[in-house]
Amino acid sequence: MACVENALWFYGGVPQALIPDNLRAAASKSSRYEPRVNADFADFAEYYETAVLPTRAYRPRDKAIVENAVRIIYTRVFAPLRNQTFHSIAELNNAILEQLKKHNAMSFRGREYSRYSLFEEIEKQALKPLPEKRYEIKKQSRATVHKNSHIYFSKDKHYYSVPYEHIGKRVKVIYSESVIEIYHKNELLTFHARERQKYGYTTTKEHMPSHHRFVSEWISEKFIDWASQIGVHCHTMIVEILDKKQHPEQSYKSCLGILHLAKKVGKQRLDNACKRALDYNSYNYNMIDRILKSGWDELDEEDTEASIDIPNHKNIRGSHYYK
Repeated sequence: MACVENALWFYGGVPQALIPDNLRAAASKSSRYEPRVNADFADFAEYYETAVLPTRAYRPRDKAIVENAVRIIYTRVFAPLRNQTFHSIAELNNAILEQLKKHNAMSFRGREYSRYSLFEEIEKQALKPLPEKRYEIKKQSRATVHKNSHIYFSKDKHYYSVPYEHIGKRVKVIYSESVIEIYHKNELLTFHARERQKYGYTTTKEHMPSHHRFVSEWISEKFIDWASQIGVHCHTMIVEILDKKQHPEQSYKSCLGILHLAKKVGKQRLDNACKRALDYNSYNYNMIDRILKSGWDELDEEDTEASIDIPNHKNIRGSHYYK
């Protein structure tokens, strides 16, 4: 499909119809009378407002002109370059383009006109104008709308908001290089510009429960009160996490994970871990969990520094090496 698109932009216009071979990327099911066009290729054709007419399977005569053109290209473009060495794709493409220009400017045998002059005089006028921007290939994935009114787009590890009415529902995500579209039962719920910030949030205010007459199971006050019962440092940590996000709902899962750690290690250890994380200016669940697993919450600052020793290893030169 990218090759077809490159050809359209090379020609500077769109023909009334595209006639591809009967390959799987173009036709999902071959038929003499009504072949089924691949869904992605059909979407591509719709974007460029053209039709797709795949050739019949095992019928070389349907594309005789194309087959002959391929033979000529091999002779006039690739053959002159066969003994040259290229060090990059760009260098090779430039060389091919120069040979292609020579081929198109070459007059037909016994004629005074060339392929390029015929194109400029006749064929170019029949092309429809190109759209303002190129087509973006779209792909699909599935996601679930979490209680914070966001889906997690695993490809970029990013969160996108969805109207809160769809919390808990399974949705379809259609994405391109620049856009994320979210559907439920073929209904477009919302779309966002695609972001690639890992673990970041892209949020539309109107999607969030806090902007509607909606009582969420998770509210900021609940987490703050819960943290206050554990300790002052845990309280500060939860407030910091809630303040770091544009919408409190974005932080609820992090807060819940931190507070649940008290069941495993006790309130005192969790509060100490939060204190150490605050000293590191690190406001997230992963850091607190790491502190607890390493036992850093039970060490003084001096003990922590002393515990970071260089291990004995035969590849370490030692101080005598520099004497």
